[in-house]
Amino acid sequence: MHRAPVVGIIYPDHAAEDDYPYAADLLDVELPVAHVYGTDLHAVPELLALGSPATLAAGAARLSGQRLDAIVWACTSGSFVYGPDGARTQVERLSESAGGVPASSTSFAFTAALHALGVGRVAVAASYPRDVAALFVSFLTTAGIDVVSFSDEGIATAAEVGSLTAEDVHRMVRAADSPEAQAVVVPDTAMHTLRLLPQLRTRLGKPVLTANQVTVWEGLRVAGYTVIRPELGRLFEEGVGHGSR
Repeated sequence: MHRAPVVGIIYPDHAAEDDYPYAADLLDVELPVAHVYGTDLHAVPELLALGSPATLAAGAARLSGQRLDAIVWACTSGSFVYGPDGARTQVERLSESAGGVPASSTSFAFTAALHALGVGRVAVAASYPRDVAALFVSFLTTAGIDVVSFSDEGIATAAEVGSLTAEDVHRMVRAADSPEAQAVVVPDTAMHTLRLLPQLRTRLGKPVLTANQVTVWEGLRVAGYTVIRPELGRLFEEGVGHGSR
């Protein structure tokens, strides 16, 4: 009997975690979510604490009863704030904490997704304050992605991001876009986006990559699975290649 892939999701606090059961139902996969807790402030010291090895090990322990094929730290800011090298160490330690299963994070999910799509120029629609958004831009740049425009909403907490309406998200994405961008990147896992992907792509006429979307795709990718479901965007269409971390 075919066994559905199981990708463990470590998710900070509570905001838009309902994106994951929605994706799991569409894709016919299992995406168990383990919550970890700390301040939800979008500020560098707090984000470094949120992404600490102890915090992620606690998240992995909450998933220890699952037969995982992969595990993902579903927090963009809590990974890119460490820089590329620190973020890589972060996922290596997460893999160790999860018994050696493949591991990744949302920050690496974005770079892998952009490379898989052959996208080299992006606009970034960030909900974060400017100093935090700038660290994400730097993370993408180091991975060879040219950020041709970006906006920062200056939202201080994940809880506030989780309360954004669909129209708020549409406005933010449209404001960040540039004719030069091949795709728009929306980095916050606290933002509800999965149900909005078809409309966003239609309105902009280009791929829109959002944090919870790429997190699911990356978890399946590192586990060795390809699942087709165009409602979840270009990444989930047939023929999309697999980038590397």
